[in-house]
Amino acid sequence: MATTYAALLRGINVGGSRKVPMADLRTLMTGLGHDGVRTYLQSGQAVFTATHGDEESLAAELASAIEKQFGFAVDVIVRDHAYLKAVVEACPFPAAELEAKQLHATYFSAPVDAERFAGIDQEAFLPEEFRLGDRVLYLYAPNGLGRSKLAEMLARPRFTKGLIGTTRNWNTVVKLVEMTDD
Repeated sequence: MATTYAALLRGINVGGSRKVPMADLRTLMTGLGHDGVRTYLQSGQAVFTATHGDEESLAAELASAIEKQFGFAVDVIVRDHAYLKAVVEACPFPAAELEAKQLHATYFSAPVDAERFAGIDQEAFLPEEFRLGDRVLYLYAPNGLGRSKLAEMLARPRFTKGLIGTTRNWNTVVKLVEMTDD
């Protein structure tokens, strides 16, 4: 049985480096045996169906193929439609009332617990806030990610050690749910 997934590639096509043309990515993924490969924007989202593997093995396979073809390592997270939909449904912030630039989801490669972020004084960053979910961190940044002091703090290695994390704005989060809906 085929399952529809989204592949989230971290840190490609930003700042003029680590270029992965979306047409080449689609060709690469089709060559790996995936069907219905589509990309969204230039910032590293691809939707596909697969009849083999699981999220972790599919991510490892794609990361390996990208490194072989493009000559640099790219962190990849793969999640299925049910997970992506659950992330949207579990959002602790009023997504419908916010601009997409104000709400972000950082997808993690593994579960994260509150203990990891216990050293952050959330009160010091208000009105910015974050909440944890299932392998995801929701970030409310009313002035956008680029101006967020909390996002800067959350990205520090002491909070992300041992994890792959990649952040998407809420428009992209919602679009990936739509694109993976069979």
